Amino acid sequence: MCLRYLSFGLLLVISFFCSEAYSKEADWQEQRHLGNEFKTFHPPQQLSGSIGQSPEIEEPTGALTLNQALSLGLMQNPELIMFSWEVRSAEARTLQAGLLPNPEISAEVENFGGTRELKGFNGSENTIQINQLFELGGKRSKRKKLSELEKDLSGWDFEAKRLDVFTDITKAFWDVLAAQERLSITRDLVQLSERVYTTVVERVKAGKVAPLEEIQAKVALTTIRIELEQAKREMETARKKLSATWGSSSPAFEKVIGEFDTVEPIPQQEQINKVVSRNPDIARWDTEIAKGRAAIKLKDANAIPDVTIGAGPRYFNETNNTAFVMGISMPIPLFNRNQGERLEARHNLSRAEEQRKAAQIKVLTDLAQAYQELSSAYLSAAALKENALPGAQSAFTAAQEGYREGKFSYLQVIDAQRTFFEIKRQYVTALADYHKAKANMERLIGDYVKS
Repeated sequence: MCLRYLSFGLLLVISFFCSEAYSKEADWQEQRHLGNEFKTFHPPQQLSGSIGQSPEIEEPTGALTLNQALSLGLMQNPELIMFSWEVRSAEARTLQAGLLPNPEISAEVENFGGTRELKGFNGSENTIQINQLFELGGKRSKRKKLSELEKDLSGWDFEAKRLDVFTDITKAFWDVLAAQERLSITRDLVQLSERVYTTVVERVKAGKVAPLEEIQAKVALTTIRIELEQAKREMETARKKLSATWGSSSPAFEKVIGEFDTVEPIPQQEQINKVVSRNPDIARWDTEIAKGRAAIKLKDANAIPDVTIGAGPRYFNETNNTAFVMGISMPIPLFNRNQGERLEARHNLSRAEEQRKAAQIKVLTDLAQAYQELSSAYLSAAALKENALPGAQSAFTAAQEGYREGKFSYLQVIDAQRTFFEIKRQYVTALADYHKAKANMERLIGDYVKS
């Protein structure tokens, strides 16, 4: 009975000193300026019965704005939600890395089942021992520090994904708006072609033009109607691509609305380059380098042998006496001094430093390309709006009036019509290219582009 109480008491004492409580939630990675005004999905730290349950999709209806699409996508994008759970997993790994090793309990019975005096358990010696591993060299603190840096890297990955989702939503929105504009232009062209066809038929009946013009007008009308069906399909594809950003395959919104034809002068490239450090693809590498250094410290510490200390009571059945036993053990670092992992950690740090340089070069290269694309789209949109569109519209109006008066041929009208509507489509394309190039640049600098 004495042996039982002593063993239980020793176990409680060791367990008390080895236990630690962890309830503090790790800080979430600070957001870049781009899109920080929108709420982003963060999973709860404490799980409930709805483990792994995604937020219910709130399908928008009616007219949809860019801000509404961004708010919806940042809360319900499936890939972003996946990355957010990875951050929570990294927090859990950090908790685990800071825990002490569990004590071990062992029981031993000696000198039993023999002959004469040692028959049965009459002369047995019963020992219960508690063993505790003590990590030397600060392994636990170094392991926890490394895990915290890995958690920070998960936060950077989440922030990079948040900016990717923000950019994808923005570009998909402008694609839908451009598809709407192209569809509207094509519908206008169909109506105009129908009126032109009617005019040609009347002129053929009146004997003012050859029947060949009626055939040409009908062919042109059929071609435009085919283009209308194609524009409808492109519109539906763009709508589904946008709704997919918030995890829906069946868009319910009627249309999107936004300031499509608003373009602003772009800032100088030198001004843009000054803020490129806000890009998480670059900012994360400071943490990556710190992680490499922390890994070296942990691998060096792992070369130091740990000590296991055990103690417990021993009961002598023959004399009904109790005594205590204690032992200590540790490995001898004769062959394995963790040489390979220590060398690997140093190589990984050198690789990370080179990867940081490569990431900086890549972002700057991508930024230069995005700047050129934005500049080209801005100049194209401005030139089309100020010069090409007004001239093409005047020429088309004059051709229509001249055809009714018999001054121009049908081919001249068709040529003016084709030129006018082609320029309108080019203008829509230039506007879409401008807004998408601007979104790409904002992703690269992690901030809004301001002139």
